[in-house]
Amino acid sequence: MPKYEIILYWSEADKAFIAEVPQLPGCAADGKTNKEALANAEIIIREWLETAKELGRPIPNPRGRLTFA
Repeated sequence: MPKYEIILYWSEADKAFIAEVPQLPGCAADGKTNKEALANAEIIIREWLETAKELGRPIPNPRGRLTFA
């Protein structure tokens, strides 16, 4: 599985941990715990990549740590 950066934070509004993948637009997951959010993010990343391939959309190469985050 490619290694994309994941930003993990608590959302008071959602009462959940949010795991966002900045390099993959719209790719985010949540969970009751930080571990659950990260596990869900791995699933969503795979699904995002599969969908992009099926639709013939470009898939960005993982950059690792973002410089502006």
